[in-house]
Amino acid sequence: MSQSTLDRTEQPLDDDVIMRVRDATVSFDMNRGESRVLDNVSMDLRRNEILGVVGESGSGKSMFASALLDAVVEPGELRGEVIYNPERGEPFDVTDLSDEELREFRWEYVSMVFQGAMTSFNPVRTIKTHFVETLVAHDAPIDEGLERARDLLVDLHLDPDRILESYPHELSGGMSQRALIALSLVLEPEVLVMDEPTAALDLLMQQSIISLLKDIQEKYDLTIVFITHDLPLIAGLTDRLAVLYAFEFIEVGPSMDILTGSVHPYTRALLKSAPNLKMPLDEMQPIEGNAPDPVNVPAGCSYHPRCPLATDLCEADDPDFYEVSDEQEVSCHHWEDATDAIPLDLSKASEASTDFAEGNQSGETILSMDDVEVHFEDGGSGLLGRFFDDPQTVRAVDGISIDISDNDVFVLIGESGCGKSTLGKTSVGIQEPTGGTVEFKGQDIWRARKRLGDIDIPWGEIRRSLQIIHQDPASSLNPNRRVESLLADPFKRWHRDKSDEDRRKIILTLLEQVGMSPPEDYIDRYPHQLSGGEKQRVALIRAFTMNPELIFADEPVSALDVSLRVEMMNLMISLQDMFDTSFLFVSHSLANARYITGRTGGRIGVMYLGELVEVGPPEKVIHDPQHPYTRALRWATPELTMQLDDDDAPMRTIDVPDATNPPSGCRYHTRCQYARDICTSEKPSMMSDDETGNRNAACFRVDDDHEYWDSAPLEGTEKAE
Repeated sequence: MSQSTLDRTEQPLDDDVIMRVRDATVSFDMNRGESRVLDNVSMDLRRNEILGVVGESGSGKSMFASALLDAVVEPGELRGEVIYNPERGEPFDVTDLSDEELREFRWEYVSMVFQGAMTSFNPVRTIKTHFVETLVAHDAPIDEGLERARDLLVDLHLDPDRILESYPHELSGGMSQRALIALSLVLEPEVLVMDEPTAALDLLMQQSIISLLKDIQEKYDLTIVFITHDLPLIAGLTDRLAVLYAFEFIEVGPSMDILTGSVHPYTRALLKSAPNLKMPLDEMQPIEGNAPDPVNVPAGCSYHPRCPLATDLCEADDPDFYEVSDEQEVSCHHWEDATDAIPLDLSKASEASTDFAEGNQSGETILSMDDVEVHFEDGGSGLLGRFFDDPQTVRAVDGISIDISDNDVFVLIGESGCGKSTLGKTSVGIQEPTGGTVEFKGQDIWRARKRLGDIDIPWGEIRRSLQIIHQDPASSLNPNRRVESLLADPFKRWHRDKSDEDRRKIILTLLEQVGMSPPEDYIDRYPHQLSGGEKQRVALIRAFTMNPELIFADEPVSALDVSLRVEMMNLMISLQDMFDTSFLFVSHSLANARYITGRTGGRIGVMYLGELVEVGPPEKVIHDPQHPYTRALRWATPELTMQLDDDDAPMRTIDVPDATNPPSGCRYHTRCQYARDICTSEKPSMMSDDETGNRNAACFRVDDDHEYWDSAPLEGTEKAE
């Protein structure tokens, strides 16, 4: 980049500071006023550090990322200074660059990795073409650049020959995200900005990429800004943490100092609200209140309406930063009192629970799934593939049996594509099984639906009794209808004796019950006028107004901020008690599964490639896992006290096998660190590790006398204990 065309900053920069942001503000002019989505923030980014930027959705994290690259979309306006200090050359203000200089800066100096890899790639071009086009656009040598691309892909545990010749849709989510990281580094930038880069990925892939990032950062001398709403995810990765609230930084310091010695009331509340595997359930509490509207941020300290320490001073005076230590700063008038006011003892979280509850399954069996199979025929890619490719069978669900009792909670966990959602849809009569049976109170639901033979429970009653809550409430709520209309439908169909006035009173009561108060403010709103948490509350009410016996909850909290997940699960438990309902809950988060099952005496079922591999009470499954895959999920679950250690990864390979061609024998043997010869040919059945039969695992290692122990370990595995 030609330095002669760039303005120099007159303020000297230390060599260890690679970027300096001063008084950066991003605003949008709206009909109802100025919307400030970044408000006078300042930050020094140090060379070769990993800075974690954490906050709730809408706190300004993505706007901070856009400001670093002067990439705020119109009609947004960026004000302030963004000074870049290259390793060679003079510092310059990014906001003064021309369009051509910005294009060069954004790839060759600072590069960006976005949340969704699939939306970042052109679907009709191969991955190699993306690399070539990037190199050509920046006049970089193609052969040399492609060789670097191959090295990057290898470093990210990918096969470069396969990846470069593939189209984006031919790669899994984890492969796509790693390919995008490689693409962002092909022009050798000094800074990598990552905006929620793992949010759409499973636990194992998230943690695998987090582990790889540390190696990539050290090998290529990178400075990384990692933006996330999930603080535990980056606890072991980052050097420093910067916490955003209401569009400004409120606490900054070394990661371990923030995690173990935070002094801002919001940071401490955020740590207490994050579901995790070791902290006592009663210690996890949601943050009261809501984040402010960017058009109407409270005067004084923006957190004071939600803060237990707030005083008149907080309402009147926006606090400057106070120095907690040489490295830690906090924007709070009463930071010295926060530790006592908001207790947070992470030493409790460092000791695994030994309370191995046996579960709470009793009473009538509501739903029984016996040897359920759901197989799909995959006719190949594209229109021509459907005619000329040999069809392949995807064994989405392959021989699963589960009983769910009255007022029960059963949580299915596993990676994407393991069959969790398919099994859930099958349980409530949305997906017809290709084998096995699904019974509601002894009645085969598909025989009832097709009116075959004697029917004890008609399909209409079954359909009302089996409900579903979707992962994304926005896609399940009609955007053209008001809340009252959305919630009145179940009453009109199943409670026709209710008058319009009666329905409205019930709806107002339910809105109040789920915390949408005053309910009159919400009943006439459209879905787009609700926050993500409020939409999910409306979806919950709609499901419960049917007075169902069982609700299939498909990732109902994964789209919410970490700080909202405990609150939403508490609400679900409260409604369960009120309506005497059972839950079949799907999650990819072991921490979420532990919380809701621990609160209700439920069970966790672990799925892998269409099969159930372990079932039991949460504390047993989590703290004493019997199946190696459960151990891998346990390793991948982020914790606040976690130290990143790539050598501890209990897997031989990152990527999941193709579901159309699952491995023979034990399907997990291709990734299992304990696999032996017998695992490649013989399929393990469910075995109990105790006399109660409450916890079962499909692994030969459960049986001390099994011939597995005399079988030879596979190449590349550890010697089994």
